[in-house]
Amino acid sequence: MAVKKEISAEITVAPLKRGSVRLRIIGTTPLFQNRMSAKVKMGLLTGTAKKTRAEKVGLKHHPIEEFRDSAEIVPDGPTALGLQVVSVKAAMATAALETPGLTKSAAQRLLFMPGDRIPLYGVPKLRMDVVRSADMNRTPDVRSRAYLPKWGAEIDIQFITPQLSVSSVVTLLCNAGVLIGVGDFRQEKGKGGYGLFRVLGEGEDDEEWDELVLEHGRAAQEAALSDPEYAGGDTADLMAHYLSEVKRRAA
Repeated sequence: MAVKKEISAEITVAPLKRGSVRLRIIGTTPLFQNRMSAKVKMGLLTGTAKKTRAEKVGLKHHPIEEFRDSAEIVPDGPTALGLQVVSVKAAMATAALETPGLTKSAAQRLLFMPGDRIPLYGVPKLRMDVVRSADMNRTPDVRSRAYLPKWGAEIDIQFITPQLSVSSVVTLLCNAGVLIGVGDFRQEKGKGGYGLFRVLGEGEDDEEWDELVLEHGRAAQEAALSDPEYAGGDTADLMAHYLSEVKRRAA
């Protein structure tokens, strides 16, 4: 009886390499920032005590404080504000759902963005909006946030090759800027349409980018955080009512 010989084929594993590209994003629609305040984080950590009777009758909101708390602050660098890199990666991964040839999970695995925050150019203004809370009754509330009419940032993106190339990363980021956006009320949510952006290559000439770097950096941002301007909507009227109520209660 003949014995069959087993033929073993050698498996070749091609090494993966990491590429990188530096790109700039410039807002085509305004950006809302909404960082969780330190007070809320501490409450999540240790729990919150029940309000006293005096606290219950006190002012519910403090718009200036909430405005400053909503901004992503960075301690040093060319700007006082920062943009979370995870928000850009999340936008690109979600955009992959509408990009043929790439899945969201693959984009999450193949893209890397070092650091937590990148410098964000743009002068923040205080804006107050009526929103719906996440409770069962969708209770209305007023939220004060940092609102940037003009904004931009520069980001380093690393990616795995040969699965992704520089051109595919640029295309995916462009799609994220058109379809998804970053920040509150972004296009992804289907309501606001804020936080959309266009993409520039590093060193590419652009007058709007030059203006952002020159006039919307740390000095202008710190001045705006200290003494904010009001941005559109009902903000001016709401602030006037709030300040008059503060004076009335103080009297």
